[in-house]
Amino acid sequence: MPMTSGLKNARVLVTGAGGGGIGTGAARKFLEEGARVVVSDLNAKGLDSVLDLFKPLGEVHGVVCDLTQRKDMDNLVSETVRILGGIDTFVYVAGSPKPGIFMEQDYEDWENGGRLLMVSPAYMARRVAEQMLKSGTKGRLVFTSSFAIREPIANIALSNVARVSIYGLVRTLARELAPKGIRVNGILQGYVKTARIDQVASDTSKRKGITVEQAIADIEKEIPMGHMATTEELARSIIFLGSEMSEYVTGAMLPVDGGILRSIG
Repeated sequence: MPMTSGLKNARVLVTGAGGGGIGTGAARKFLEEGARVVVSDLNAKGLDSVLDLFKPLGEVHGVVCDLTQRKDMDNLVSETVRILGGIDTFVYVAGSPKPGIFMEQDYEDWENGGRLLMVSPAYMARRVAEQMLKSGTKGRLVFTSSFAIREPIANIALSNVARVSIYGLVRTLARELAPKGIRVNGILQGYVKTARIDQVASDTSKRKGITVEQAIADIEKEIPMGHMATTEELARSIIFLGSEMSEYVTGAMLPVDGGILRSIG
């Protein structure tokens, strides 16, 4: 039997999709697979631009949401259910905390990073799973993280620490929800060509006294495949975990990093 994603008419929610980055790339791929998609972002203007771009591809709707605010997250889930009639696949993509070494981060930085990368994904998972359980949906939850939780990266202390919680969330929920037919997985993404890379490279260039271009070139030298991922390349792995193609996979954290991880296990 030919392999199929089974996503035609599937009801999909993707967060962090208004900035042209990973969320935007994932939403595009789901639409290309025939899914009905709700995209969310804090940036209303960016979200409108994405909606204009995507409307020729299929059914797509936008909901403005600040993932650090409980009322916004509640509204996002309820609006998605109202618009689509339910949720089959949920993809959590969020922005990254500011770069910097550990001793440069203050209380507010850790509080904001914790909200975005620990509290918010856990709360969104709870609200989405509630809807899936209520409707008897055999759903999929996919969380983007970073290979930094396996091998910490210099100058992004907040991400190194806070993103570890997503691994724990995925493993915990996978065991709790599998008996109900809900699968939970994550992506350990490597370096992806987004605005975040420009931010990290700019910070590195200032610390090392090199150009931004040299900082990016130095990163790519460390990647065995020789280049950073495009958002489309990463989106293909998100489609895999967010569809029927991964029907016996749950609790996994899939490295999509061009081979940069050196560790085993």
